Amino acid sequence: MDKSAKKPTVYFCPRITADNLVNVYNHLGRQAKGRVAIKLSTGEAGNPNHLSVDVIKKLVHQLDGTIVECNTAYEGRRNNTADHLQTAREHGFAAIAEVDIMDGYNQNDMVLPVRQGRHLKENYVGHNWENYDFTVILSHFKGHPMAGFGGALKNVAIGMASANGKAWIHTAGRSREVPVDWTNVPPQDDFLESMAEACEAVFDRAGDNILFISVANNLSVDCDCVAEPETVHMEDIGILASLDPVALDRACVDMVYNSPDPGKSHLIERMESRNATHLLDYAESLGLGTQSYELVTLEPVPVPGM
Repeated sequence: MDKSAKKPTVYFCPRITADNLVNVYNHLGRQAKGRVAIKLSTGEAGNPNHLSVDVIKKLVHQLDGTIVECNTAYEGRRNNTADHLQTAREHGFAAIAEVDIMDGYNQNDMVLPVRQGRHLKENYVGHNWENYDFTVILSHFKGHPMAGFGGALKNVAIGMASANGKAWIHTAGRSREVPVDWTNVPPQDDFLESMAEACEAVFDRAGDNILFISVANNLSVDCDCVAEPETVHMEDIGILASLDPVALDRACVDMVYNSPDPGKSHLIERMESRNATHLLDYAESLGLGTQSYELVTLEPVPVPGM
């Protein structure tokens, strides 16, 4: 990354509403065109912390987007396409847009090369991704049991990966067998680095046809993939967005640390115990983005009648 280059902008709005989500998207200045994939987490059945349909539906409709997901590599209600689609219906996503489980009933993969892989030489994403012209990475920023936090980079690496691809990343390129043998996984930093390498493959293919928005709310230490997440101890932060995913994740992390809310200690402990920001350091070293950024705070869109 050229140190003399202009710092990427991270836009921030402290109020989480449908209109503010659209406004943040509009400020990015990159129009999602053609067949638009909106990558989000549908959330494990029983988890109430996933993105609110009421918040995202206006943007989804404006972009005429398809909500895309891939099956999981662990036991649960999203490890096969039929149950995954049912979970998406139960959480309201299928009511606002078509939902495409990109690795589908046949667990099909699209194989992407990894240019700078220390652990991975290829990445396996859901095959149906080839059907889209533009990808919106719409993430719920929160904690995560394994990665420490889940944001834009995790939503790309693990989220875009097929079930087999998820196993490949979690084992740092040792196995594509599903479900993953969680008793035999590599050192933590190898996993974090494998996530960054998987992101590189996705970004290489996407080029400029991708953007990143994160909603930092329901800040449990657990991911939406956990059926019974830990209690939320921290107040919501807001909506953040950038064309640089590393800057975006760094800004979300910084906002947790800089928050006056004492409840942040739970999420900070989760991130530090998992060495979570190593993902950002390694992603930056690969040239996927920078941890230096300019934060631009947007005024919330006025509520009609108020």
